[in-house]
Amino acid sequence: MHAFAAAPQHVYLVRSVDPVLPPLDVPRADYVVARGPFEDGAERELLIRHGIDIIVAKNSGGTATYGKMAAARELGLDVVLLRRPDVPEVPAVDGIDAAVAWLEGLAAHPALRGE
Repeated sequence: MHAFAAAPQHVYLVRSVDPVLPPLDVPRADYVVARGPFEDGAERELLIRHGIDIIVAKNSGGTATYGKMAAARELGLDVVLLRRPDVPEVPAVDGIDAAVAWLEGLAAHPALRGE
């Protein structure tokens, strides 16, 4: 998000689940701390009230942000949707028992015990 500081001429409305700390280094930014899902009508009102003309959002992969997309479509706003990052290859298990067994295997490894 802090990459937007490279374009300080814009006015920003930042909605996030957690406060943005430090805040953006731009002269004009408003912050809304809230967790979705958000209804289409409330999203439309928010976009109109703040004079939003373009949305930049991450693809959260769920339906919680559908209201924002529906409101943007209704208002004819451009949307830049950022792709989710690739998930790295990591060990995965199914269920608690398998997780415990995997952890016990790690604990038995000499290098992990500092030997």
